[in-house]
Amino acid sequence: MNANQIINMVVRVVMRRVIGKGVNAGIDAVSKRRGKSGDGDEGGPDTGKTAKRAKQAMRATRRFGRF
Repeated sequence: MNANQIINMVVRVVMRRVIGKGVNAGIDAVSKRRGKSGDGDEGGPDTGKTAKRAKQAMRATRRFGRF
């Protein structure tokens, strides 16, 4: 191995770590901003009621489909 290969290897390792940390920081920043704006998946106060109605509708559809 010559000096050029060793330098390239060290630079690749350092760059991989730096780029990885930058990507993680960017993703964290986007996820924090998304949580503040309310665009998340937290739904409104009637989310449970809506899910219950959807399940009931699916059951009714299955029952009607048998006849």
